[in-house]
Amino acid sequence: RVHPFQQIGEQFTQHYYQIFDSNRQGLVALYNDSSLLTFEGEQFMGATSIVQKIVSLPFQTVQHQVVKADCQPNPSNGGVIVFVTGNLIVDGGAATPLKFAQVFHLAPSGGSFFCQNDMFRLNIG
Repeated sequence: RVHPFQQIGEQFTQHYYQIFDSNRQGLVALYNDSSLLTFEGEQFMGATSIVQKIVSLPFQTVQHQVVKADCQPNPSNGGVIVFVTGNLIVDGGAATPLKFAQVFHLAPSGGSFFCQNDMFRLNIG
């Protein structure tokens, strides 16, 4: 039996990468002013700043392939923590995908969830 937090985490992950891969600007709706992104060690606070960073990334096309999405409930706020590993295909380079890891902390808000914390790293080496 799949736990509700697992469903929430997997659905968010699928939704997030679908938007990221097709219309990065649309990700602004998944964050709020208190959201924090750590991207390769650099921090960005608030939905506007986060999406500006994501939109500025130097590629034309991107495709995320999720390998695993491990989810845990956060009992202190009713949220969900999601740890994603996968492959990143940039500008059609399917022969040389980049490995990535990403962590989302989803917090409840008005019957749904937003991304409170987001940490992203390429796994190079």
